[in-house]
This record gives sequence, C-alpha cells and structure tokens, in this order.
Amino acid sequence: MANEFVTRSLDEIRFWSRIMKEHSLFLRLGFRAEDTQLINEANQFIAIFEAIENRANTLPLDSDPQAIIRFNSEVHNAVSHIWVFKRKVLGLILTCQLPGANNFPLLVDHVSREANYFRNRLAELNLGKLEPLPDAIIDENVFFLRIMADHAKFISHLLDPSERKLVDQANEFSHDFDQLLFQARDIESMRPQSQSVPILDQFLDQNRVSVKSLRDFKQTARDLINACKIKSIIHPLLADHVFREAERFLFIIDMFERHLTGTPVSMRDLEHD
Repeated sequence: MANEFVTRSLDEIRFWSRIMKEHSLFLRLGFRAEDTQLINEANQFIAIFEAIENRANTLPLDSDPQAIIRFNSEVHNAVSHIWVFKRKVLGLILTCQLPGANNFPLLVDHVSREANYFRNRLAELNLGKLEPLPDAIIDENVFFLRIMADHAKFISHLLDPSERKLVDQANEFSHDFDQLLFQARDIESMRPQSQSVPILDQFLDQNRVSVKSLRDFKQTARDLINACKIKSIIHPLLADHVFREAERFLFIIDMFERHLTGTPVSMRDLEHD
C-alpha cells in the first residue's frame, strides 16, 4: 500500500504539474503588454511548477511515504495559489478590467477547475480517503467529459474560420460531449452504489469510444499545426496539451474497467505518463 501511495502521488504530480506550468504560459500569452503584474505572476508560476515537475521526475518509486506526504502538501499549497491566481484573472475578465486580452473566460474557468481537481486529488491521497469505486467512476467522468467538451469549443473558436471542415468537426465534438456530460450528470443523480451495476460498464464503454475519437481528432490537428498545414491561432503546445489530457482520460477509463472486472492493477499501469 505504501508503494501504491507513492506511485499514485508521483503519477498525479508528474502529469498535473506540467499541465499547471503550461496553463501559466497560455495565460501569459493572452495578457496584454501592459499587464506586467499578471505577466510576472504567470512567469513565477511557470518556474514553480517546472521545479515541481523536475523534482517529481527525479523521485524514485521507493521513496519514503512520509517524504511524499510532505511533497504532496507542498504541491497542494502551490496549486492552491495558482487556483487563486486563475480565479483572480477570471474576475478581471468578467468585470471588463482586461479589455483586449486574449483569454476566453471559459478557458480561464476551465484551467481553474483543473487546478481544483489536482489539489483535491493530493488532499485525498494524503488523507487516504479515496472515494468508493462507483462514486469515483461517476465523478471522474463528469469532470473529464466537461473538460473534453470545453476543448472542442476552444479548438472550434481558435481555428481560422476558413477551416470550415475542421470547425464543423470541432463543433460536432462539442455537441457530442455536452450530451455525454448531461447523461453523466443524470447517472450522478442516480448514484448506483454497487460496482457490479452493469450501467457503469456501459457508461465507461460509451465514453471510451467518444474520447478515442476526440483524441484522434486532436492528434491529427496537432500534427497538422506542427506541419503548418492548417490555419489557426492555436499554439502548438496547446494542441499537444489537449491531446495529452484526452490520453489521460482514456488511461483513467481503462483503470476503472480493470477495477470493475477485478483485473489486477500493476505498478506499470500506475506509472503511465
């Protein structure tokens, strides 16, 4: 159990610290030249989460669990601060105090939700109070389905309007994931308490098919952007960023299905990057 705690903690930190670092960069790129204080704060968070990422990548999986508990607490503190920063930026946008800035309000809300998710995971790991499997399946899917729906909307709005086919595809994904999210929230309100409930298997299967399709679309878009073959204002790193988050969701779905079927989860599975 100690090894599993260390592995799970480092897996979360390695993945999400990189995401937090990139969020800081994307926010910085969207600020105006005169927003020097916000730019400086974003730069500080880039440095903080790069240091956390580097440290997590050097820690061995046989690290002392007590040391990892302390590390989780340190990271939780950093994530709480970036969450406050993101919500501050969102407040400035919503009150029209950053006119001309290039950060969608939904994008800023989106990245703050991911920060909140990350700090909650760290707190749960340190407390050793992870949710029962049915609740975890529902809550993780509600969270990630909304993330995927947001991604489709961002892609649609950041593609050049002349890329009509890709814009239409992104809009279709946005609609599909909105519908999946509505279904997930219906299941959330029903809250099946037994992990043997067949609806959970069907729920995961349906989501996997849709997430794989979106993942493949994101991969194609990323590759086309890197090859300068489509017109957009999507940063190449953002294209890769949303692809990695879809991969993460698929990994989580696979983990849940292993638990439902009683398939042992190996340390190799938990070391997924």
